[in-house]
Amino acid sequence: MARVTVEDCVERVPNRFELVLLAAQRARALSRGEEMTIDRDNDKNPVVALREIADQTVGLDQIRSDLIRSLARAPEPEPADEEVVDLIPTEQNIFGLQDVSAEEEARHSGGMSAEELEASVEAALSGRGR
Repeated sequence: MARVTVEDCVERVPNRFELVLLAAQRARALSRGEEMTIDRDNDKNPVVALREIADQTVGLDQIRSDLIRSLARAPEPEPADEEVVDLIPTEQNIFGLQDVSAEEEARHSGGMSAEELEASVEAALSGRGR
């Protein structure tokens, strides 16, 4: 076949926009390694795709379905209902920790006062140690 022209392909696919989409999808399929239905004749994949469409050697319905599948997106997740959010147990806060009383906190801090604890944290952050 000599040079492929758009007029050869428009006889098969009247809408030029659709023709471009179908030819591009077929060219991508050829790039992925799908079998060609005509000889390459030293042409690149887009030209081979147009030649296949013009010669009616590929099924346009199959290319359309491949195109639609490639353009499909996953649906957006639905927002959570208030009932779902309320599944956190009431004795726990949003971080999953139980509320601690002041006495328990003092017991676990090693008997340090708030000032001593603050100084210890500040020293650790500055790299001085205790």
